[in-house]
Amino acid sequence: MPPAQIPRRSLARVFPPAPMAALTTMLVFTGLLYLIEFVDQVTSLRLDYDGGILPREVSGLDGVAFAPLLHGGWGHLIANTLPFLIFGFLVMAGGIGQFIAVTALIWLLSGLGVWLLGPSGYTTIGMSGVIFGWLVFLLARGFFARSVKQILFAVVLFALWGGLLFGVFPGQPGVSWQAHLFGALAGLLAAWIVARADRRVSAGLTA
Repeated sequence: MPPAQIPRRSLARVFPPAPMAALTTMLVFTGLLYLIEFVDQVTSLRLDYDGGILPREVSGLDGVAFAPLLHGGWGHLIANTLPFLIFGFLVMAGGIGQFIAVTALIWLLSGLGVWLLGPSGYTTIGMSGVIFGWLVFLLARGFFARSVKQILFAVVLFALWGGLLFGVFPGQPGVSWQAHLFGALAGLLAAWIVARADRRVSAGLTA
């Protein structure tokens, strides 16, 4: 009897298997960002300064963990909100476990890139490194997985949001191209790791 065909467990999906749960998760996450910004605005805690990444300073290394949660005012946060919601929701196509792993990898590598190569004396904050990582993950995963559906979806996504990728180049004052670049590279790495793991699981299940 031939082995049953096992569907690709994550990369064949475009949308989360439980869309309402995914949307709720992202809305709660977004609400947390707004709550943190509100606290930063109405108190004297200096969250942006104390929680940001200060390049090549040991005292600024903890910003790798906290900087994406902080924003330089409401305008900065509002500009990040829509891509944060959309990309985060779509990354959950592989399930919450995969979402956490992919996000953690992007979060860490983007922050470390800023800490290593960011401009001295400047504190970096914001979720844009993670957002860039999510976008590149969504664009690349279909190619690594050889999924026609994911590749077609990536083409649409690139047509709508591809212009953001110019942010990986230096030259925009007040914008951390280092966070964008290392976030994007981390997203590419995450797509490769997830596709490789997916192939191994599929091969094991059909063997």
